[in-house]
Amino acid sequence: MMRTSTPVTVLGLGLMGGALAGAFLRGGHPTTVWNRTTAKADDLVARGATLAESPSAALAAAPLVVVCVSDYDAVADVLDGPLDGRVVVNLTSGTPSRARALAEEVARRGGGYLDGGIMAVPETVGTSDAVLAYSGPRPLYDAHESALASLGTGLHLGDDPGLSATHEMATLVLMWGMLDGFLNGAAILGTAGVSATAYLPLAQRAIDTVAGWLPGYARQADHGTYPADDGTIDTHLAAMAHVVEESESLGVNAELPRLVKALAERAAAAGHGASGYAALVEQFRRRA
Repeated sequence: MMRTSTPVTVLGLGLMGGALAGAFLRGGHPTTVWNRTTAKADDLVARGATLAESPSAALAAAPLVVVCVSDYDAVADVLDGPLDGRVVVNLTSGTPSRARALAEEVARRGGGYLDGGIMAVPETVGTSDAVLAYSGPRPLYDAHESALASLGTGLHLGDDPGLSATHEMATLVLMWGMLDGFLNGAAILGTAGVSATAYLPLAQRAIDTVAGWLPGYARQADHGTYPADDGTIDTHLAAMAHVVEESESLGVNAELPRLVKALAERAAAAGHGASGYAALVEQFRRRA
């Protein structure tokens, strides 16, 4: 028996939305698209997509509706038609509370809802390098896992629709911390005439080393015990003081190392000076 591919609608054709629609087309899915600026659909239509005249027409065209627009207000604007029997997969960035509220609204209107986060750049969408994390009822994800696999490697995080946005926020904090650390280090080295490119091999090795510590740190954070396997917080504080002092001496912005040092000082004041660095998780768990 010939297998039929699930028809899909994609609402929003920015850089990422266009990449999503293109991946569905390559996966053999009949794909309907809609965008406020219709010219953005020209290439997709030339490749076989159908351009809907309105969001409501796009919603009516397929049982699986993928939304990738600017924000949740825009999501509400485009989901303006009947949703009976539709599964909405929202790949728009937002907050967990907005995701849960939208899930309730979609359910009230007869549809199913999955929230999702795209951990990829548009160029990798449709390959195994693109990771997409979904949250919402597992049966909905299982029913459309095959179609969603056209977009990349899928992960189901749990039945709570807000989990995808929560994971995305946690991952963004990780990304920004890593990138800011590299750029801060590059600024320090720049005062010695060392280029960021020359620093790159050592920086990449350092990132790989730190990544190797994460399984142990995760266990410590979960269990609430912080052995000083790689040095105490007091030891780290001494090095932090050197970085702050030298940054100020060199005329390099010292805001980031001062913040890192302040957090470690609070951890030490709370009795964790002799603990391992993972004890800092207690500072992040505290309300500011």
